[in-house]
Amino acid sequence: MKKTVFALAASAAALAIPAAAHAQQAEPFIGVSGGYHDLSVEGEVEDEFPGVEINDGSAIVGGFAGVDFLAGGNFFIGAEANFHIGTDAVDSEYGASARIGIRDAGGAKYYLRGGYQEVNLDFANIIEIPGVEVTDDDFVGIDDTAGDYLVGAGAEFPLGETTFLRVNVDTIGFDSARATAGFGLRF
Repeated sequence: MKKTVFALAASAAALAIPAAAHAQQAEPFIGVSGGYHDLSVEGEVEDEFPGVEINDGSAIVGGFAGVDFLAGGNFFIGAEANFHIGTDAVDSEYGASARIGIRDAGGAKYYLRGGYQEVNLDFANIIEIPGVEVTDDDFVGIDDTAGDYLVGAGAEFPLGETTFLRVNVDTIGFDSARATAGFGLRF
């Protein structure tokens, strides 16, 4: 079911974005962002393996780039990509999403987005066993990547003609929570 919903959303975005690009001028943007990604697996693992402690959250810092197109009136559609590096449970993550939203009279944008996010986990920082030193060598041969659909909402607030602040709240597969804030530049 998840793959079907993602495929339908990706197909709709793939068809809509070129049509909007043909009808309106593109508004590309880039920026930097930081935040926190909570993988939300702590309780499940600790219940299953008593004595094992889980650190399943990570500060993240990175960037984003994308493009928006007016879709009539104050509505817009767009696409963006992101890449972040984590400090603890997350080594890195990257993804892409389509977005649809509305721009208010002051230039602020409010949007929903959906796409795909791939997360590279750091098991040595996630799993803590009292009295045992856990290292990356303990997980050689184990797949440390996880990816799923991303669903979220966000807002961008103009600071001037070409700069803006943004906030996003996302979930990946409705299994994790991810909040980011950033500074962007429009061209």
